[in-house]
Formats: sequence, structure tokens, C-alpha cells
Amino acid sequence: MTSIDDIIRLLEAANNTPKEALKAASEPKKKKRKVSAYQKKYGAAFKKLAPKYKTKAGRWKKDGFKRCAAAARKVAKK
Repeated sequence: MTSIDDIIRLLEAANNTPKEALKAASEPKKKKRKVSAYQKKYGAAFKKLAPKYKTKAGRWKKDGFKRCAAAARKVAKK
């Protein structure tokens, strides 16, 4: 027969297990999405054009992000 101390120790061990680890073990891993060719072109164009729409301090100029995204879309479309 188990003693009270053994039961208490088992209950404490059960309470101390992280719930995230238990949840992660039960869920299947999600498959990463495939990046399309257009998305790769857009990302490269955006990074290349971004300095043109930023200040010397590295912040976006007024409407800079929006104009940079539009220019990157135009380049990527070609």
C-alpha cells in the first residue's frame, strides 16, 4: 500500500508539469506554407527600394511605406 507522502509527491509532480509541453505533444506540427515566386520578387524589390523612402535616421518618410509597397508591387509585377 502506498503512503500519503507518495500520493502527495505524485500530485505535486502532476501539477508541476508544464501544460504547454503536454499540449504540444498532442497537437500535430503545422506544415509551413510555400512561398510563391511573386512573394519572393516582391520581398526583394521592397528591401531594395526601402532606403529611398526612409529618412537618414531610418524612419519611414511621410507615406513612405505605402509608396514603397506600391513601387515594389510594380517592380515585382514585371
